[in-house]
Amino acid sequence: MPAIAELFVYPIKSCAGIALPRAQLLETGLAYDRHWLITDPHGQMLTQRTHPRLALIRPTLDSDALVLNAPGMPAIRTPLDGDATPATPKMAATVWRDTVDAIDTGADTAAWLTEFLGTPTKLARFGPDARRGCNRQWTGDIDTHTQFSDAYPLLVIGQSSLDDLNARLAAKGAPAIPMNRFRPNIVVSDLDAYEEDFVEHLDTDGDTPVRLRLVKLCTRCPVPTIDQATGTPDPAWPHEPTDTMQTYRANPNYDGALTFGINAIVVEGAGAWLEVGQPVEAEIGFGD
Repeated sequence: MPAIAELFVYPIKSCAGIALPRAQLLETGLAYDRHWLITDPHGQMLTQRTHPRLALIRPTLDSDALVLNAPGMPAIRTPLDGDATPATPKMAATVWRDTVDAIDTGADTAAWLTEFLGTPTKLARFGPDARRGCNRQWTGDIDTHTQFSDAYPLLVIGQSSLDDLNARLAAKGAPAIPMNRFRPNIVVSDLDAYEEDFVEHLDTDGDTPVRLRLVKLCTRCPVPTIDQATGTPDPAWPHEPTDTMQTYRANPNYDGALTFGINAIVVEGAGAWLEVGQPVEAEIGFGD
């Protein structure tokens, strides 16, 4: 039976993720996932697409703080939460075409990031009253929202899909790549390769049953070519896995874009805890 094989949160968009044995599910995704965003001085997002060095920033979640670590830098802390007051510094933060109210985490964090990245930056925390809606073209009858993810609360990938890709890489002599290149939230075991493309719902039992609707295949930019341990592509294989994916994952329903993994929204179970090893039932739909 399919089960949750891995759970990941990425507290700061485009920075390193954290593997967790269990994570709380909110309407916006896993708790603290993409809750912070690094921006330029005008509030525009920075991502690995243009700043691959972001991969080297490794956040951790303490009991009351987000802790940032990076090579050659002292650790720095910023509060996990906190109600906004009239004195709280605010800013507008923009992801793609969406601009939301956010909390400016302050000059010390900005200076730390600016020194490490070599470009003026700020760190925004998603505002307590902010709401960033998902595209109803894909969510249909469900009006849901997310934080600083690209577009949807969750990204789901089947482990067998990565295994198949790595077999194709091995056949051409290229090294295997880890799951972190694709930055999923939920990795599911015991699906056939790419079966997640055709799953309509994932369901769990328990005290608080969970139902996720898988709504849109994830189109891929060049970020999977970036080694998340070094912040650079593999010098011997700088265009992998994109080159290999181009041979079989170009999707005509998405204007030829490469797809890998599928975005999901929360239908039922916000507030529940998901755990590694937890069985899930995969309900097959028509897919894309």
